[in-house]
Amino acid sequence: MPRPWFLFAPGAGAPSTSPWMRRWREYLRMLGEVTSFDYPYMQARRKMPDRMPALVAAHREALAKVRAEANGAPIFLAGKSMGSRVGCHLSLEESVTGLVCVGYPLVSSSSGALRDEVLVALRTPILFISGTHDSLCPIPKLEDVRARMTAPNWLYTVQDANHSLELPSVKHTPVLQRDVEISSVEAIRRFMDDVNKIPQNRV
Repeated sequence: MPRPWFLFAPGAGAPSTSPWMRRWREYLRMLGEVTSFDYPYMQARRKMPDRMPALVAAHREALAKVRAEANGAPIFLAGKSMGSRVGCHLSLEESVTGLVCVGYPLVSSSSGALRDEVLVALRTPILFISGTHDSLCPIPKLEDVRARMTAPNWLYTVQDANHSLELPSVKHTPVLQRDVEISSVEAIRRFMDDVNKIPQNRV
């Protein structure tokens, strides 16, 4: 069976070439093939993200390119923050094996609105990886949403970590930071194993 393939989308504020994205691309390569991309506004060096339809269209185009290369391999849409949210929207229209959301932006930073509609509508298996100090994804709010979801869903929390899974300065050392990131990668591996056990008619 071919190795799984990750289409890895960045967050709103940094491109796919950022240190965070490069580091996590290497982590995901421990589990499968990885393709990352940038949304059009980032390619044009604009700060303001495009509206959701344009983001989904760009994500769909990147997915089509991966499908052409993947030779039938399982495809997971992985993303950081905004990239994970766009992947969720795309999965309502395109069939993929699973979703990996690192720092899903459940709460809008500008309005405080809850971005739960797409999660409740999902049918694709999804893994949330969230820091317990992530103000954009308070764990109690996420648990409330998970209770209303029909899609198979998993949550892996990183104690004391922020929106980027970074430990606070009082606890941060390179060794500890790598430990929490490697533990998150193991959570992704377990998620992939669990997805493989789901009967196809359940997904």
